Amino acid sequence: MIRVSLMSSALLAPALLAAAPARAQAGGGKAAPATPIASEYPAAGIGEGTAQGKYNVSRWAEDWRAMADADKRDDPLDRLKFLPLTEDGKVYLSLSGEIRYRVQATTNPDLRDREAQRQERLRVFAGADLHLGEHVRVFGELAKARVDGVNLGTPAGNLRNALTLSQGFGEVYGTIGGASVGVRAGRQEFSDGPNLLTSVRDDPTLHFVLDGVRAYARGKRVRADLFDLRYVNYGQQGLSDDRTDGGRRFSGVTFGYALPGEVLGGSKLFFDPFVWRLRNRAATSNGAVAREERMFYGLHLYGDAGPVTLDWTVNHQRGTFGDRPIRAWQAFVAQTYRLGAATSAPRVGVHLDYASGGGSYDGGTLRTASGLYGNNIYYSYQLFLTPTNLMSVSPNVSFSPVKRLRVTGEYTMAWRATEKDAVYRASGAAFAGTQDVAGKRIADLIRVQAIWAVTPRVSVTGRYEHLIAKDALTRAGYHSSDFLAAWLSLRF
Repeated sequence: MIRVSLMSSALLAPALLAAAPARAQAGGGKAAPATPIASEYPAAGIGEGTAQGKYNVSRWAEDWRAMADADKRDDPLDRLKFLPLTEDGKVYLSLSGEIRYRVQATTNPDLRDREAQRQERLRVFAGADLHLGEHVRVFGELAKARVDGVNLGTPAGNLRNALTLSQGFGEVYGTIGGASVGVRAGRQEFSDGPNLLTSVRDDPTLHFVLDGVRAYARGKRVRADLFDLRYVNYGQQGLSDDRTDGGRRFSGVTFGYALPGEVLGGSKLFFDPFVWRLRNRAATSNGAVAREERMFYGLHLYGDAGPVTLDWTVNHQRGTFGDRPIRAWQAFVAQTYRLGAATSAPRVGVHLDYASGGGSYDGGTLRTASGLYGNNIYYSYQLFLTPTNLMSVSPNVSFSPVKRLRVTGEYTMAWRATEKDAVYRASGAAFAGTQDVAGKRIADLIRVQAIWAVTPRVSVTGRYEHLIAKDALTRAGYHSSDFLAAWLSLRF
């Protein structure tokens, strides 16, 4: 059924999209950050990664043609952003890279009463974006991950990896019927959706990547993205042991509509309905292993309305786990209010989250909501919470005490949606024994983070968290925990 829907959408999208303006000119330079390659549909809503100052988390989503003009270069490294390979500059290469060093400590790892864990993480990314004229590009990115420390356990491949092809894809793009269209095939980052469902997961040393195909069509106010992707399993030795996972397949279609600016008296809001399907040949639930097919039917509204920034999502999940039905819900409602006209003005906000649970331990309908591969640090850098069997309220504040320094504080209160199910961590695994104890309160979390943008290329981050375990955890033998981290990031 979804295959027919995807094919129909691909054929109809160009005809449905409004006429698009000419392709955006060069981004980058002294005054403006790099702009996305495809910018007919407003850049904030195309699902091409998240900007971090002058750079994008997904480095292929940057357009550095402005660096062809020597007057717009700030330093010698800017020359690496535009290396012409032909006299007319239509064939050119953009180089990118990142080094991140991070030290972090966690008391009571896994919320158990045991020796603290210390990790020293090193990330190295090196990318090349080759543009072959106006309609073809090839992007490649190599990465290395290293972790040292105390009480490490067995680090996963996204924390320790001698060398990996983090991304490698080709893209063909152009204009059909007045709409910007393209197809991207290969290993790639994909974060087109609500942050709690799809994310590159910037917290681990290596990003979350997938193998497959993504196609898009974008007009001035409307877009459609179709994709068929498979998960990637990282090894640890080198390029040969990072394999496509044939057992997990993620596909679907996301539509987008930029609401008229007059809405709410002046706004930049985007409305994205989506229909996705996740298939897992070896999913687990309470120790049982079975084929799972899960559909996601969702609505996503996000953007700015005057001083308010909002990000609202609701989705219904249904399908089957073996011969058992799946029926689950999620609702994420986040908003902040800017206390002043400047973009650096203080902000106050709150996010309210609900994710259904139940059925894992009684053999009936599964009501455990899936967080796909969403932002695993949204609730805790300690990875102790996830949007499954969860209700939470999180007031927060963000301000800049001095120029280029941003401080954020948040207090989260978390409950179980139902006591008949466990408490779940960011990996999707249950905290053993929590399904057998009474108590809805999971934990309170205090979180403080400071980011100092030393230069456009260099940033320093410090973070502290304190998790106060409540009845649903303590009655199963779990404890409170502290997390402290600092890291340095250098990008070009």
